[in-house]
Amino acid sequence: MIVRPAETGKRLLLPSLKTSPPPPTLSHAAPLLARYDVIFCDVWGVVHNGLTAFEGACATLEKFRNGGGTVILVSNAPVPKHRVAETLETRHVPRSAWDDIVSSGDIALAHLDERGFQRLYCIGPQDRDEALFSALKARSVPLADAEAIICTGLNFDRSETPDDYRGLLAEALQHRLPFICANPDFVVDVGGTLLYCAGAIADLYAHMGGAVFWAGKPHLNTYETAHAKAEALRDQNVPREKILVIGDSLRTDMKGAENFGCDALFIASGIHRHETMDEISLSPKRLEELFVPGSPPAIGAMAELAW
Repeated sequence: MIVRPAETGKRLLLPSLKTSPPPPTLSHAAPLLARYDVIFCDVWGVVHNGLTAFEGACATLEKFRNGGGTVILVSNAPVPKHRVAETLETRHVPRSAWDDIVSSGDIALAHLDERGFQRLYCIGPQDRDEALFSALKARSVPLADAEAIICTGLNFDRSETPDDYRGLLAEALQHRLPFICANPDFVVDVGGTLLYCAGAIADLYAHMGGAVFWAGKPHLNTYETAHAKAEALRDQNVPREKILVIGDSLRTDMKGAENFGCDALFIASGIHRHETMDEISLSPKRLEELFVPGSPPAIGAMAELAW
């Protein structure tokens, strides 16, 4: 049985040869943000918690933009960016807090178009992720007739675990089906409850020997797409040293920043809050225990993003 209840522990981090000290804790982001022209900002865990917006984080992004900065929201949501924008509106995230969105759903759709698949086996909640499934050019077919698998998440993420898909994945492996993961997250925090994501199924398939295309963080396809959008918006080249990644996950956000070669700011009250927070305060000791040698580095850490 797969046991990956949270993004905790060294086994969930991609390998790194660097040994970095824990990041310094910050109370205000403004002095740090002044060094950068562009922010690649995570959404869930930094801008909202799945239910409502974090007002301080939204105000910080607004002030950064008002000062001439560019904000690209970078989300592992397995849906096109227009659906992400609609969700942000329902969570009361102001439109003035961001310039553009990169979603793993759009990256997955682009990959499917490039491969030209005509027959797909779909895994994921059809109602919640309808925006992606309705955008597919391929037909949804039974597994035995499929050319590939597209996965947005567990069909029933409140009652299933990735291990429930082991038999299906074993059959897919026999047919050598490629697996397109439209959300590389292993878990997501929904109002305090951790639920498995598509990445947990993809990880299981990969460990079984299957081929997986990861659409989203921490993989370069996300950051290259965000970089291109930022340069188009600013109509100029943007050096990577002028980009700051803001996120709450070591495995996706911090590692993605390290992969892309830019700085990162860690938000502790997100997915790692049980490991880093003493009630509402960020614990420097716990932070040091989280950023063990080999962890991807961060230039600073905050309990919540605040100006």
